[in-house]
Amino acid sequence: MALIAGFRGTVPHGLSLEIGDTVQILEKCDGEGLFYLTFFIFQGIFPSNYIHLKNACVKNKGYVQFEMVIPTEDSVITEMTSTLRDWGAMWKQLYVRNEGDLFHRLWHIMNEILDLRRQVLVGHLTHDRMKDVKRHITARLDWGNEQLGLDLVPRKEYAMVDPEEISITELFRLMEHRHRKKDTPVPASSHHLFVQMKSLMCSNLGEELEVIFSLFDSKENRPISERFFLRLNRNGLPKCPEKPERHCSLFVDLGSSELRKDIYITVHIIRIGRMGAGEKKNACNVQYRRPFGCAVLSIADLLAGDSKDDLVLKVYMCNTESDWYQIHENIIKKLNARYNLTGSNAGLAVSLQLLHGDIEQIRREYTSRFTHGVSITRKLGFSNIIMPGEMRNDLYITVERGEFEKGGKSVARNVEVTMHVVDSSGQILKDFISFGSGEPPASEYHSFVLYHNNCPRWAELLKLPIPVDKFRGAHIRCEFRHCSTKEKGEKKLFGFSFMPLMQENGRTLPDGTHELIVHKCEENANLQDSGRYLKLPFSKGISLGNNSQAVKATKESFWITSFLCSTKLTQNGDMLDLLKWRTHPDKIAGCLSKLKEIDGSEIVKFLQDTLDTLFGILDENSQKYGSKVFDCLVHIINLLQDSKFHHFKPVMDTYIESHFAGALAYRDLIKVLKWHIDRVTEVELHDHIQEVLKAQEYIFKYIVQSRRLFSIATGGQNEEEFRCCIQELLMSVRFFLSQESKGTTALSQLQAVFLSSFPSVYSELLKLFDVREVANLVHDALGSLPTVMHGDESLQAVKLQSIGKTVESHLYTNPDSRCILLPVVLHHLHMHLQEQKDLIMCARILSNIFCLIKKNSSEKSVLEEIDVIVNSLLDILLRTILEITSRPQPSGSAMRLQFQDVTVSSLPWKSSQLSLVGLLDLSIYFVYVVIHSVRLCGEFVSCLLSLLRQMTDRHYQQLLDSFNTKEDLRDFLLQIFTVFRILIRPEMFPKDWTVMRLVANNVIITTVLYLSDALRKNFLNENFDYKIWDSYFFLAVIFINQLCLQLEMFTPSKKKKVLEKYGDMRVTMGCEIFSMWQNLGEHKLHFIPALIGPFLEVTLIPQPDLRNVMIPIFHDMMDWEQRRSGNFKQVEAKLIDKLDSLMSEGKGDETYRELFNSIIPLFGPYPSLLKKIERETWRESGVSLIATVTRLMERLLDYRDCMKMGEVDGKKIGCTVSLLNFYKTELNKEEMYIRYIHKLYDLHLKAQNFTEAAYTLLLYDELLEWSDRPLREFLNYPMQTEWQRKECLHLTIIQNFDRGKCWENGIILCRKIAEQYESYYDYRNLSKMRMMEASLYDKIMDQQRLEPEFFRVGFYGKKFPFFLRNKEFVCRGHDYERLEAFQQRMLNEFPHAIAMQHANQPDETIFQAEAQYLQIYAVTPIPENQEVLQRDGIPDNIKSFYKVNHIWRFRYDRPFHKGTKDKENEFKSLWVERTTLILVQSLPGISRWFEVEKREVVEMSPLENAIEVLENKNQQLRTLISQCQTRQMQNINPLTMCLNGVIDAAVNGGVARYQEAFFVKEYVLNHPEDGEKITRLRELMLEQAQILEFGLAVHEKVVPQDMRPLHKKLVDQFFVMKSSLGIQEFPACIQASPVHFPNGSPRVCRNSIPISMSPDAARVIPRRSPLSYPAVNRYSSSSLSSQASAEVSNITGQSESSDEVFNMQPSPSTSSLSSTHSASPNVTSSAPSSARASPLLSDKHKHSRENSCLSPRERPCSAIYPTPLETSQRMLFNHIGDGALPRSDSNLPGSDKAVNTTPSSWSLDSGKEARNTSESGKLISPPVPPRPAQTASPARHIASISPSPAGRSPMKGSVQSFTPSPVEYHSSGLISNSPALSGSYSSGISSLSRCSTSETSGFESQGSEPAVTVPSYSISEEPVRKESKTPPPYSVYERTLKRPVPLPHSLSIPPAADPPALPPKPQLVRPNNLENSSRRTEQVPRPRPLPRKVSQL
Repeated sequence: MALIAGFRGTVPHGLSLEIGDTVQILEKCDGEGLFYLTFFIFQGIFPSNYIHLKNACVKNKGYVQFEMVIPTEDSVITEMTSTLRDWGAMWKQLYVRNEGDLFHRLWHIMNEILDLRRQVLVGHLTHDRMKDVKRHITARLDWGNEQLGLDLVPRKEYAMVDPEEISITELFRLMEHRHRKKDTPVPASSHHLFVQMKSLMCSNLGEELEVIFSLFDSKENRPISERFFLRLNRNGLPKCPEKPERHCSLFVDLGSSELRKDIYITVHIIRIGRMGAGEKKNACNVQYRRPFGCAVLSIADLLAGDSKDDLVLKVYMCNTESDWYQIHENIIKKLNARYNLTGSNAGLAVSLQLLHGDIEQIRREYTSRFTHGVSITRKLGFSNIIMPGEMRNDLYITVERGEFEKGGKSVARNVEVTMHVVDSSGQILKDFISFGSGEPPASEYHSFVLYHNNCPRWAELLKLPIPVDKFRGAHIRCEFRHCSTKEKGEKKLFGFSFMPLMQENGRTLPDGTHELIVHKCEENANLQDSGRYLKLPFSKGISLGNNSQAVKATKESFWITSFLCSTKLTQNGDMLDLLKWRTHPDKIAGCLSKLKEIDGSEIVKFLQDTLDTLFGILDENSQKYGSKVFDCLVHIINLLQDSKFHHFKPVMDTYIESHFAGALAYRDLIKVLKWHIDRVTEVELHDHIQEVLKAQEYIFKYIVQSRRLFSIATGGQNEEEFRCCIQELLMSVRFFLSQESKGTTALSQLQAVFLSSFPSVYSELLKLFDVREVANLVHDALGSLPTVMHGDESLQAVKLQSIGKTVESHLYTNPDSRCILLPVVLHHLHMHLQEQKDLIMCARILSNIFCLIKKNSSEKSVLEEIDVIVNSLLDILLRTILEITSRPQPSGSAMRLQFQDVTVSSLPWKSSQLSLVGLLDLSIYFVYVVIHSVRLCGEFVSCLLSLLRQMTDRHYQQLLDSFNTKEDLRDFLLQIFTVFRILIRPEMFPKDWTVMRLVANNVIITTVLYLSDALRKNFLNENFDYKIWDSYFFLAVIFINQLCLQLEMFTPSKKKKVLEKYGDMRVTMGCEIFSMWQNLGEHKLHFIPALIGPFLEVTLIPQPDLRNVMIPIFHDMMDWEQRRSGNFKQVEAKLIDKLDSLMSEGKGDETYRELFNSIIPLFGPYPSLLKKIERETWRESGVSLIATVTRLMERLLDYRDCMKMGEVDGKKIGCTVSLLNFYKTELNKEEMYIRYIHKLYDLHLKAQNFTEAAYTLLLYDELLEWSDRPLREFLNYPMQTEWQRKECLHLTIIQNFDRGKCWENGIILCRKIAEQYESYYDYRNLSKMRMMEASLYDKIMDQQRLEPEFFRVGFYGKKFPFFLRNKEFVCRGHDYERLEAFQQRMLNEFPHAIAMQHANQPDETIFQAEAQYLQIYAVTPIPENQEVLQRDGIPDNIKSFYKVNHIWRFRYDRPFHKGTKDKENEFKSLWVERTTLILVQSLPGISRWFEVEKREVVEMSPLENAIEVLENKNQQLRTLISQCQTRQMQNINPLTMCLNGVIDAAVNGGVARYQEAFFVKEYVLNHPEDGEKITRLRELMLEQAQILEFGLAVHEKVVPQDMRPLHKKLVDQFFVMKSSLGIQEFPACIQASPVHFPNGSPRVCRNSIPISMSPDAARVIPRRSPLSYPAVNRYSSSSLSSQASAEVSNITGQSESSDEVFNMQPSPSTSSLSSTHSASPNVTSSAPSSARASPLLSDKHKHSRENSCLSPRERPCSAIYPTPLETSQRMLFNHIGDGALPRSDSNLPGSDKAVNTTPSSWSLDSGKEARNTSESGKLISPPVPPRPAQTASPARHIASISPSPAGRSPMKGSVQSFTPSPVEYHSSGLISNSPALSGSYSSGISSLSRCSTSETSGFESQGSEPAVTVPSYSISEEPVRKESKTPPPYSVYERTLKRPVPLPHSLSIPPAADPPALPPKPQLVRPNNLENSSRRTEQVPRPRPLPRKVSQL
């Protein structure tokens, strides 16, 4: 039943249905009008009037799951319904994907199909119309399926075929036929040109015109078509517009040879009017045909587009009228001097279209054109193919030229020719002169007139369609008249010519040019009696037989050309003599001999008459003429083999059946045929015998028909005699065929000719003999063929073709004869297949054999045939498929060259002739070979599948029992398994052949189930064979993984059909795998870990049943591996490696991850994988493996989702970082780790994150060393040494740092690689590297760098990916990106996310929500290196780098009021909540994002807030004054505005507000603990006043004249400000002096005691409150701090009223999502160092950027370190940073102290870096030392006494390491490499790099940066790497810390008394002795490195 209305099913038990759904009625309830129904497996009720009843049948009734409701309607209707449903869903997706063109086209096709469907459903169509409609429907269905990428549907007679009902070979042929038809449409052999005349555009029209179209062959210089003639009116439009056939025509029957460039469309235009175009109208009333113009168009212009609408052709006129006859040739040849344009705007508007196909097909496809009418213009003469029954009798006359005398006139004549057709009685025949198609025939013809020309040339073509009965006695008469230009306009007759159309002997006028005599005649009356002039001669040199008059000499002549195209008349006298043989008996022999010389078209025209003549002569005198008649008959038969006359074969067949009457002819025919066959060895008769053998088919037809006529006439007499004659004839044939050609090809050629036509004789013999008799005759004949396969290859091919025709004949289709013929057919097939020859023909024969065997046929004869085929061909068939697929090989007679033998020497051309064209031909040849090999393999595959499908249990059992030894069985099984793997390949069948693939898979799985028993019985236990079992499992895995079996990808309807027909074959094969695995027993160990990857791939298929079956196998593998090795490391490693590659291919899903880790029961009684593992003794490691794999899958799924097209780069980068971390820290997979490093690197380059790209590549660089160890080719790296790869990486990283403007980092790497060059004395590259380093210094000073904004982003909710979910990050923004732009970018990346409008921490509800929440606000970076920022005299270009690079800590301030708010002075209660975010890794790094590791929240009191505001403002003032003083500032406006802001604010309130708030007695009494802070505030106020005074002095020197009044105002207000502070004169301790302010600006010491500073003295870091945190002047409105009120006035100074400033406090809820800079970009931070009482004050002066540019990495926990550190703990880049020291835990003793932190999936370094905090919580500012000297290296002091950590690896235990205390700190001096770190100090993973142990040295640690591509350098020449280099002496390069790590007191380095010395040359000389117990007195030998897991990366 079909639903006709939607039903929601809201009633109880109601079933919700949509229109078009199919339901099956189970029960009817009449009372309520409801039906009970089932819809697939759903049951319910619905109204009865909602459905339309349809007839259907139910298959598998009673089995609910397998029931199939099949409508009994037409299968085309069923297909349309299901197809339109599938299209409907896909059609909507086209709209979504914006594929508008296909969307609209498909919409029109769907509507058209619906309309056709209605017509079919109505059922009122005729049979022919129904067939036509179905053809249209299927064509549109196929088009739509192809456009949408759906499957190809096999059809037979427009109906879908059931693949189960036909043989597989027939299915393959149907599929291939439709595929070829779709891909390569058959080129049409016939073409037609449609011409439509629109108009003639010309300014000087005024006369009627004649336009004549024709096709002209410029190569042969002749017209090839008739003419299309039409008339135009005076306006240039068609004269009869109501008759479309008059102005459009179809030039028909153009062959492919006519579609070439030298075929032209010529248009001649004749005007009808006065002689001269410029004559007056009354000059002459007579009208003449006069030349007007010509146009030409090459047909090549139509070959590309097939149509030209509204084409305008230029019209030309010849310069001389005498050239008119060849004007089109002159235009084609572009002889411009002979013609010109008729006018500037003259043009002929036409429409042209090239049509292809049969004329009847054209009529159907272009019905409208033929309905309205179109004239047909034929080719000249017959078409390429002459069809029988075609009646034509056309005589073409071309009026060529004439030569006439002047006739007594002084000027030449104006000659006009008038032509008439006159019959024998002298009457003019009416309407037999045709000017061309489009115009009805006329009775007379008038030529055009050439002005004053006695030798005119016309070249006009006429057609005379004269009937045959009027042809005899008719003649044409041409009259010549002079056309006067006088007023009378007379046409005066002066002569005539005539020509008879047929001679007296009955022959028609011969073709050719005829020179006719011009007879004088001046009176029209003389022409009335034709009898008078017919006696005259008509042509020079030719006279009539009865003409007795003498020919007068005349100089006048007239030339015409005639051409006859007739099917009834002949111009051949020999043909007439043969047909009239009875009148001339003596000429019979001569006529028979001349028959072979007669043109074939003449013979076929009179075929029946000729055959009657021949057999009449044979009956008359067979003895005399029998042989000659036989030869003539052979000639006629072979003539019909010509393609031109091939269509006359039915004429001969009709003649034999209906008109042949030679009852006695069979005797003579048999006798003569046997005579020729018996003499095949006679060389002189070879050619003639070959002709006879070609004609044997029709000779046998004449023999059989003659015998039948004789039997009818005589009642069957002489039957035995006839049989004996036939037997003798066939014996001669067998003897002839059995002869072997020993070195001569003549005999083999005759055998080949005979075999090619011998199968056509079978049907004739069946008319007289029994089927078995004929079969035996054929069997004997084919069996007599020689078995030698090394003879003539052409004979072997023809022999096989003959066998193929035998199989295709009706004789073979009969079961009785098939059992006789099959053995001999299989015998020859086996021989050819064994030799691998003629494979195409073999495949075709096999296909035909299997097409006759239907599926599931239980007939005894069929089963016996299968037995014979299996025994004969199965083995050779398998070998043939293997041979074809292993090496492509063409086959067949046309191409038998083996593919591997195709060389230049074996090709037809010589190597010396091999040119570009030859190479192209060679490539085309190879392509042809490959294509044919694929098709050939497909045919053999279909034959194999057909055979296997027909095999029953008995056949399989007999096959397996037939093997004598197990080795033979083993070879067979390996062979068939290999073939099955080949059949499963995607390229075996085209992509859309799903039907064929499903059939093949069904056969394969059925066969495998049979063979698996043989595998278990014969190859287990002591007979176990690994190879065959491995082949079996491999086959099963790839079978399950086939794309065509993944039902989840199918449409619902397609999936339903597949399940109904085949079930889920994947589950069946999975169960078989499980069963076979269980049978292996202890042999399972052979397949571990090899089968882990394949089985894992199977379990990733989203099929629950399949997963439940396969996952328990992993437990079994783990269990057996545990028994063998005591662990299952191999299983774990293989599982993880394969999981990555498989999931990156798109396999696996979230359900699989849950299933892998769930406790859901699996297959049958088996528990879940986790439960099974928990029962084992090794459950801990097993559960750990499951957890690891689960976490890996989480990350891989996130990575795959992010890598999809359309995802933003940010998500891709973050997910890649997460996965990279996991491989490094948890899985210890070096190769995967490096692969993802480069994937991340590519993502960064794509996003133009060059700095992050450089940091990423550093991860690979740190795994390498400066050694000569060879590395294998890997990724994009060639095979090279480790030194070369590390050098290449360094250069690439430097290039990326340069592009990212991170030049300080590039300088460090330049130094390191320069040291290598220097150690190898490679001064050329050293020079280049030093120049590159210098260029980076120049860029630091000369180029501007933008300071990025930083943003805190929180991702909350379960809808975020795993690596983001419920985590917060800090992101480094892009250049010029502010908060609003960043927030919009994030919302674009996560379009479903909700932006939170507050900065408060979300609650648990938000964390667990099934949504996405984004919380974004700006944060302020806290630079680690305060020393550089606080030092005076350092340019801002340098400081700017340290402000925003290597930042670990970020600050966010939120202002709030505590207690009662004082309206008069808000500063009294204005507190600030300061949140400090500490990241897992510093920014920038390998990502623009890093996760927040820790949050520190501190509340700042109003007093502390005021102190910080003043400190920042003072620092800003100092910076501006210094810049102005040193002339760094081009514009003093920033200084002016800052001074004005501070001074003016002070006058109006300003710092006075602080005095009112904090200096009053009440506050001091209430807050006695703030005494020092109040003192500090007062010091800052006084310091600010001092700075302002000095600043005004500087300002006075540089202020321009126009700003003097403002300066004076500022000075006055400053004195008012000092007065308000109670300052009269500054105390001596804070007098402004150059000592305090090196640049001339005031510098106030923060201590209460004055301290004099000298240039050599170390700076003393003043005391600082624990709550006084460093700050910078980069404020944003998102900070929500008290700066909103205090700093606005004191920092920006742009508010005129303090009240205004105090009222500007923004709301935290509204300002947290906006960001603006409130400070000048030139302002730098004056935040003091947070370090206090640093023991290493001298180190503060060091400026080595190695200590601060690159961040170190902490050491993670690994197998080397049993200490339970988190696996993700490490620092970033130890090879150029510090030796990373892990933080200690105060609860752990000694060197084993470490801090366990929460691992992060966002950053590469999930481990938490050591923080520089003292016991009191004060921050330690990292010093910036210069490049260290060789002596007194702090690293030596450290390394010399570092305690060796406990629990280290034995191989590394000899080298000391250290772990500092968390409460101590140390200088960021140089620390030696720890030997415990494998390849890098912080790696901690032994497999990641080879262990390296470095000695201490006074030089920088050397890092290495990998590079994927060789970088481009800023210097002129790339460094050259020398291959022969001196190995460097062993040395150690110290590592520098970016972030200071606390050290024990014992390791503290005392301050140096002198400033550090300049760095020495990078020599590699080790000191011999050490001092102060920090120098080692002996050299520690370099330990032997541990081997890498992946040693050649």
